[in-house]
Amino acid sequence: MAVEIKRVATKRDLRKFIMLPFKIYKGNTYWVPPIIMDEYNSLRKDKNPAFEYADAEYWLAYKDGKPAGRIAGILNPPAVKKWGVKNARFGWVEFIDDREVAKALFDTVESWAKKHGMEGVQGPMGFSDTDKEGMLIEGFDELGTLPMIYNHPYYPKFVESFGYKKDADWLEFEIFSPKAIPEKVLRVNDLVLKRSGLKIAQVKNRKELAAKYGKQLFTVLEEAYEELYGTVPLTEKQVEALIKQYLGFVSLRYTKVIVDESDQLAAFAVTMPSLSRALQKAKGRIFPIGWIYLLQAMRKPQGVDLYLIATRKKYQGRGLNALLMTEITRAGLEDGIKTAETSGELETNEKVQQLWRYYDHRQHKRRRAYVKSLI
Repeated sequence: MAVEIKRVATKRDLRKFIMLPFKIYKGNTYWVPPIIMDEYNSLRKDKNPAFEYADAEYWLAYKDGKPAGRIAGILNPPAVKKWGVKNARFGWVEFIDDREVAKALFDTVESWAKKHGMEGVQGPMGFSDTDKEGMLIEGFDELGTLPMIYNHPYYPKFVESFGYKKDADWLEFEIFSPKAIPEKVLRVNDLVLKRSGLKIAQVKNRKELAAKYGKQLFTVLEEAYEELYGTVPLTEKQVEALIKQYLGFVSLRYTKVIVDESDQLAAFAVTMPSLSRALQKAKGRIFPIGWIYLLQAMRKPQGVDLYLIATRKKYQGRGLNALLMTEITRAGLEDGIKTAETSGELETNEKVQQLWRYYDHRQHKRRRAYVKSLI
């Protein structure tokens, strides 16, 4: 039977869209399910504040009457304005190992983009840099992580055959814990704080973290990441939603905050116990019992995932990133952590990658954002 493309128009359609990856990756030991509730919060127009300025359509591909693929098309005017390129975005893309299905999905999003005056399509990307982005092109036999996309090896082969070219690459690293932190490093870190007039904030609970530093955290994040690929300014409502969605869940033990004498945020790092195996057991559901697996992973971490690290521009180059990593390493050593996984780092972002030269590490994954001209 021919491939049939249907626009997601109902709640039932959206559920099929969100649940399709569970079929695509059934039996795959490397795929980590997303938190299903987060998927609804991202894709529903009444839940995601990005729809104040963005627009999106979602499509499902059917073959032999069964769902066989999906794709989202996103129009992001702030991104077009910031980067000066009239590109639509594609994201949330999945498909079975069938070129006809994949081609139908990309033909659909390209036609839609042209209809809205766009001159190109890029992705996988979301509404903002806080969404998952980048198609995996290396590291298919490595366990995935919550903040990053996993996909089958045939995905990039099909996409490239449709005329998509490399736009940007992200690298990921596995970092191995040292046996101990050298005393010299600790002395240097103390000196950095004294010379800068800064201190490591002692945050009592997640509520205090969100109330006291939540908005500052995203201000520093945007300032530090402003020139990085694909970033767009977040609205106040987006920031409020992200604080509510994520800061109430972070691990205070592995989240480090550096502030000045006025308690203004200078730098921060967010690291989490790895939730990969827990999410596999929970199958992406927090309820009714998924939270138990997640809580166990938080309390007795086997490894950690490095989510974010950012320093306000006026403090960059003063060693704050290295100091933050030392503090995280200290906590990890106390907990018996052996390894850490980084999130995607642009291959051109040498400032961050220089951090790992002090650690035994390996670059084990690579992901790519593609672009295709429509003119």
